[in-house]
Amino acid sequence: MEIRVPPVPMDRPTVALWRDRGMNLNPQVLEDDTRTALSLVHYALPEQLVSHHATFSALPALDGADRISGLPDALLRDIVSRLPIKDAARTTALSCRWRSVWHSTPLVLVDAHLFPPGGDAAPLQVARADGRGVASAVSRVLAAHPGPFRHVHLTSSHMEAFLGLLARWLQTLAVRVVRELVLVNRPWPLNMDLPATFFGMATLTRLYLGLWYFPDTADLPRAVAFPHLVELGLSCMGIENQDMDFVLAKSPVLRFLCIQANILLRRLCLVSRSLRCVQIIEGMELEIAVESAPQLERLIIWPSSARDGLPRRVKIGHAPALRTFGYLDPKWHAGTRASPNTMVPSVKTLSLRVCFSVRNNAKMLPSFLRCFPNLDRLHLESSKTDEPTGKLNFKFWQEAGAIEFILRNAG
Repeated sequence: MEIRVPPVPMDRPTVALWRDRGMNLNPQVLEDDTRTALSLVHYALPEQLVSHHATFSALPALDGADRISGLPDALLRDIVSRLPIKDAARTTALSCRWRSVWHSTPLVLVDAHLFPPGGDAAPLQVARADGRGVASAVSRVLAAHPGPFRHVHLTSSHMEAFLGLLARWLQTLAVRVVRELVLVNRPWPLNMDLPATFFGMATLTRLYLGLWYFPDTADLPRAVAFPHLVELGLSCMGIENQDMDFVLAKSPVLRFLCIQANILLRRLCLVSRSLRCVQIIEGMELEIAVESAPQLERLIIWPSSARDGLPRRVKIGHAPALRTFGYLDPKWHAGTRASPNTMVPSVKTLSLRVCFSVRNNAKMLPSFLRCFPNLDRLHLESSKTDEPTGKLNFKFWQEAGAIEFILRNAG
């Protein structure tokens, strides 16, 4: 059976987007790029709450009594909620009481656990035939269980063939209450819109999306909101600036935000009273402005790059609680000088990427450090280069100021 990630055929909008960004459209390169994209997405996903490798069994009592069935319903529901979905459903065959336990348990649904016996696939190797079988099994589970769902992890279906079905899934989960959702599309096409029924999922506390186009939010009702959303991850997502602003504005208790390999997003404007940690992974040509985030403690940007070689701004406005900041590369912020507008006195831990063998890059370090006058700890990653361009003399380290403790990570 063919299990490679199929890179083609590409839809026209994705081809245009790839060509506009100077990407190579060679089929082999496309396949490699697809594997890379899927690898990035799965790297950022949270761990599954249950494992299908665990076993569920009990030793028989000496007197033959069924002591497990004698446990309180609340404890039985807790047991069932920790089982892989197949094992959880099998408990309904034990007795009428166990059937009621299953139907009243907040379930964990991981679609990767629904492959046929012996047919478990690696995250990057889901054949289309297997994906269809998994999609059918997901539909049966959603039809049989009244909810709520504690955690739903859907990453194994090729969704371009099931858009109508996916819309119904999301509507069902919205009605029957879902707390945590991981939803990843398997490319291509890259420009698949997330179904609008997604906006009915007001009970979400944790959400991770990968390889979708985020729907246009311009005409949505003002009442649409994610009032309980605490953690949000967006991987390889096509989301416009105004739609990102909408999500932040409609998530009043959001504490953790992770954006990985942004596609359309060019400026991230952070205005939030609740955000504590923001992580940007593989940020491409992304400008970041912390306009007002009074509780933000950590801003991690790793790594960040731009094809045109031009600097990308990171602006820190009102962030009085910001303590940890990095990884920054002074060469992407050329010309930064210490001033009342550029100094961030709250930062205690700073991480930088500096190629010390390139003298002009390293020389930016002293003036850059003066923007953070109250540092307690400095993390430095020094990358290697095949073309060293000068050495640093003792005067350079004198200009860098008094540094008591440095953690150096040699790349």
